[in-house]
This record gives sequence, C-alpha cells and structure tokens, in this order.
Amino acid sequence: MGGAAPHIIGILPARWGSTRFPGKPLHLIAGKPLVQHVWEQCRKCTRLDDLYIATDDERIFAAAESFGAKAIMTSPEHPTGTDRLAEAVRSLPQVDIIVNIQGDEPLIDPALVDELAAAMAADASLDMATAANPLDPDDPAVQDPNVVKVVTALDGRALYFSRSPLPFFRNAVEGLPVYRHKGIYAYRRTFLERFVTWPPSPLERAESLEQLRALENGASIKVLPTHDTSPGVDTPEQAAHVESILTSQLSHP
Repeated sequence: MGGAAPHIIGILPARWGSTRFPGKPLHLIAGKPLVQHVWEQCRKCTRLDDLYIATDDERIFAAAESFGAKAIMTSPEHPTGTDRLAEAVRSLPQVDIIVNIQGDEPLIDPALVDELAAAMAADASLDMATAANPLDPDDPAVQDPNVVKVVTALDGRALYFSRSPLPFFRNAVEGLPVYRHKGIYAYRRTFLERFVTWPPSPLERAESLEQLRALENGASIKVLPTHDTSPGVDTPEQAAHVESILTSQLSHP
C-alpha cells in the first residue's frame, strides 16, 4: 500500500557575504563559477526531481540563470543556511524531501546525494539524514575542535554530534571507527518547517552546532557512512587546490 512517491529536490544555498571569502560562489575555478561546478555535479543525481540554487544576492542569481540553473532569491537576513532553505521551500509547495547540498563542494559525489534522498524516501520515520566519514581513532582530526564528530545508535541514527573527541576510548574496541560528520543534510519538509521555529537549544549554543537543536528536540537523524571526502572551499588557497584536482580530472577523464 504505497502512496505517491515523495517529491525530492536538491537546494544549493549560495550567499555572497562569506567573512573569509566574499563572493565565493562566483569565484572562477577552471573557468566556471564555483557554484556552477557543484550544480553540474548534482545534475548527475538520479533521485532528485528538481535542483535549485537559493541565494541572497542578485549577482549569484543572475549567474545561476545564465548557466541554466533554477534560482530562488531569499532574504539576506537569515541567521543560518537552514533558515534560507526553509524560505526557499515556501515557494515550492509540492516538495516533500529536501537535500541541502553545500554550495562550496565542487567535487561532491552525486551518489551520496542520491543515497540521502533514497534513505529519506524509504523510511517515513526519519526527520533528517546526513553523512559521515570513518576516521582512524588515532587520526589527529579526532582531537581537532574544527572537525565535528558523530556517534550513532546500532541502527545508524545519530546519538550526538560534538567538537570533542567522540567516543572517548576508555577501552579499545575492535572495528569501531570515529565518524567525522560531513555537512550535507536531507530534511523532511514537515520537520524543516518546525525546526526553524525553535530557538537555538542549550547544547547547540554550547558546541555551536545547529544539528544539536534537532537532536535536543527529539529528531530522528539517519547517518550514512561514506567514503566521499570531497573538500569544501573556504579560502582562495582551497579554491586553487580544488582547481588543480578538477584540471587533472579533465585532462585524464
């Protein structure tokens, strides 16, 4: 007794005013704006019914339309990308599930986006889905507060996200990796609409991690292990690094 298949979209939030890298979405990498590379990767997805770029800036909006993307203008006043996402979805009443794809990951694996969409479509009890990379417990990243870790229940649902080492290995446990959280999310529309009405929660404020607001309010978040470690672009130096990867891929397809 299945109902109609859920309508699933991808949204790439792209804002101009990054403090570390203003105008980042339009930074040219191998001759194309950064956000266009992400959009082209996501066009390879098979589980998305549609794909949009949500922006607060006319320049990004115009660029998106020029390379054929559907673009949605949103307010520049949003405190977080999730609020921008929720505003964009208001103009799309047909949508059931939204995959929020970082607009600064030009090497994102389309298969991961499809996996998140499929996980949400397959289990109506999920409010959200996200991804994580397995790390060796001895990897220095485990101790780095800029690297967010996640631990899961036996069924793969998130128990906690933290900047601290997680879990703390009082005892060695064979085969138990540490998971580095990867910032890509799928949301059920009904949950996203509730989420943005809640005030920042105590643990969210302590760790400065928005996903803790979802957990503190009882959300069910599936965490998919992935080996997609595609780097994000936060600085011009990282843009140059990604350009060298893309250039080598283009010359050795």
